[in-house]
Order: sequence, then C-alpha cells, then structure tokens
Amino acid sequence: MKQLRLKVLAGLFLVAGVLSWGAARLWDSVGTLPSVPLAAPVVLAVIAVVLTATALSIRARLRAQRERRPGAKGVEPLMAARAVVFGQASALVAALVAGLYGGVGVFLLGSLDVPARRDQALYAAASVVAGAAVIAAALFLERVCKLPGDSDDDDKGPGGTART
Repeated sequence: MKQLRLKVLAGLFLVAGVLSWGAARLWDSVGTLPSVPLAAPVVLAVIAVVLTATALSIRARLRAQRERRPGAKGVEPLMAARAVVFGQASALVAALVAGLYGGVGVFLLGSLDVPARRDQALYAAASVVAGAAVIAAALFLERVCKLPGDSDDDDKGPGGTART
C-alpha cells in the first residue's frame, strides 16, 4: 500500500480550488451562488475525530502489545489495513472538498460587506480548516499503522519497479 503524498493532496486542493473559484464567478454572473452548507465543516470535523480516535486506539493497543501487558488485545493486520484505506480515502475526499469550499470562499472575499455572503465565507473557511484536520488525522493514522521496517523504497525491487 502506498503512502499518502502531500504533493498529491495539495495538488487536488489547488485544482479543486481554482475550478470552484471559476465556477463560482460564472455561477454568480448568471444567477445566485449556491450556499455553503453548515453541515460541510461539521461532517468533516466528525470524520477527523473518528480518524483521530481510531489512530489513538490502534496506537494504544500496539503499545500494550509491544510492552507485553497481560490481557493486551493485539491489532489484526486486516483491521489496520482497512483503517489506513479509510484514512487515505478520507484525506483525498477532504482535499477535494476543502479545495472546493476554499475556492468559493476566495470568491466570497470580494463581498464580505453583505451579511449572508460573510456567513457563507465563514462556513467555507471552517470547511477548509476541518478538511485540513481530516488530512492531518489521516496522516497520523497512517503513521501509527506503519510497520517499523516500512519505507517508500521498500516496495521497489531492482531497477525501481514495484514488486508484486
């Protein structure tokens, strides 16, 4: 399984941001801009909390197992792999969603004197922050579940090709 790359997440964020900024300009010139839902930052924050709680739980179980505490429950490899996949998928989606709302928020910066648009800009900013929290939690979960001998170069065999 490949690790998340910050460059990929930043690229997704920037591309989604630029496209949504352009779409917001176009949409606003044609009619009214759709609102940023209040649920967007809330849902992203809940996902960040779930990812963080999962990472902390796995880390505590691994520490107890490593210290050979009596009655310590181990971590099943398949469960850890599923948690990492969930974290990676969440980070990718969060980068896209945060970019989307970031672009809309940048567009809304030009009209902060209108109270409704100011509220929408705040919701968009909160969505970007919550998206960053999801990405941070996913990277933390991935780090917790990483095997001690794992590195990016371990998956490559002679000549730089991936082993199967």
